[in-house]
Amino acid sequence: MFALSPVPAQVDVVVASELLEAARMMERGFVTPQKTCLIASTSRVYTTLEKMQMGDGRFDSQRIMDLAQTLAQRAVLFDMAALTQAHHTVVSAIMFGALSGSGVLPWSREVCEHIIQSSGKGVSASLAGFDAAFLKASANGSAETVATPQTAKSDATPIATLPPALQNMAALGMARCLDFQDALYAQDYLKKLETLVNTLNPAAITDETEQALQTAARHLALWMCYEDVIRVADLKTRPERFERVRSEANASAQDVVRVVEHFKPGLDEVAAVLPQALGQRLLSWSQNRQRKNLHMAMHIRSSSIWGYLMLRALARLRPWRRNSLRYAQEHATLHIWWQTMCAVLPRAPAFANVLAELPQVLKGYGDTQARGRLNYERLWQTHVQPALAGNINMQEAAQQLQKALQDTLADPEEKLNKSYQGKPVL
Repeated sequence: MFALSPVPAQVDVVVASELLEAARMMERGFVTPQKTCLIASTSRVYTTLEKMQMGDGRFDSQRIMDLAQTLAQRAVLFDMAALTQAHHTVVSAIMFGALSGSGVLPWSREVCEHIIQSSGKGVSASLAGFDAAFLKASANGSAETVATPQTAKSDATPIATLPPALQNMAALGMARCLDFQDALYAQDYLKKLETLVNTLNPAAITDETEQALQTAARHLALWMCYEDVIRVADLKTRPERFERVRSEANASAQDVVRVVEHFKPGLDEVAAVLPQALGQRLLSWSQNRQRKNLHMAMHIRSSSIWGYLMLRALARLRPWRRNSLRYAQEHATLHIWWQTMCAVLPRAPAFANVLAELPQVLKGYGDTQARGRLNYERLWQTHVQPALAGNINMQEAAQQLQKALQDTLADPEEKLNKSYQGKPVL
C-alpha cells in the first residue's frame, strides 16, 4: 500500500510543503485527475535559479495553482508556512493534519492525535498545528488564492494630479524614496513623474502609454533607491528585522539569538560612499596599483552592542549620500535615461515601453553592480543611441531592444559582455 518507489499515475495522495515542489510532482506524472488528492502549501521558498536571474525570475504561483486544480482529482491548497509560524511548530505537523483532514486515508483523527501525543516532544504545539491544518483541509478543500502585495493609498494630495492608473505606483515609489533618503528625495521622484506625464496629451493617453508610465515609475523608484552599504546597514539593524529572525528561529523570549552578518567589501564599495572627489581618487589608485579586486571579509555580530552600533553608525551616513561618488554616478545616468523617456514617450510609445524596462539590468553593488553597468552601457550604445539618431525605425528598434534585453537578462555567464568593447556611458 505504501510503495517506496511510487509509480506515475498510480498515486492516491501527494503532499508537498512548498508550491514549486508540488509542481515538480505534477510534472513527473504523480498527480492525475482520476486518482490523486494533491495537498500542497501555497507558500514559496525561492530557488537559487529564481533568485540569480537578473530580472524577475520567479515562477508564476497562480499558474501552478490553476494547474493543480486541473490535474488533481482534488486539490487542498493553503499556506502551510503561515500555520507553522503561527503555532510555533514544524511543517510536518501541518502536513500530517492536512493529510488527516482530507479524509483520503482510512483512519480517524483520534488515531493521528494519539500518535502525536506519544512522540514526547513539542506535543502541544504539534497538536495545535495539526488541528489548524485538519480544519483547513476538511472545510471544503478549495484552493486559496495567492496573496497579492498590499497597494498603497492613492488618494494622497501630492499625487492627485497624476493619472488615476499611475497614482498607486507613484504612492509606492514615494514611500520607497522616503524610506531610502528623505522627504525631498520623494518629492524629486514625484516631480520626475509629473514631467513625464506632462509630455502627453491627457486626452490621448492609451493603454500602451499607461503601461509605459507605470513601468517607468516602477523602475525610476528602484533606480533612485539603489543598494549601497549605507542601505544594507540600515536594513540589517531595523527592529522588525530582528523580530523576523527570532520568529523564523522559533526563539522564545528567554532565548538568546546571535546574528552574525557576513560582509566582503571591496575598494569600489568603499569608494562608492566616499565624497565624489575622494572616491574617484581611491578608484584611480586601486586601478593603478591593480588592487581593484581587493576585498576584506568581515563577520559583524549585529546582535551585540558594538556590532549593532557599528552598523547603525554606517546607516547614519544617509544624509551624506547625496555627496557620494555612487550617488553622482547613478543620477548622472538616470538623468539621461529619464530625459530620453520624456522625449520618446509622446512619439514612440512602443519603444518607450521597452526603454522603461532597461534599468532592470542595474542591480546591487560591488561586482554585481559592475556587471549591470556594463550591460546597460552595451544596450544603450548598440540599440538606444542608433534609434535616437534616426538610423533605424522606432518600431524595429523596439523589437531589437526587447530581444537584446531578454538575452541580457538570461545571460548570467556574461558572454555578451565579454565581446563588448564600447565606450562607457556611466
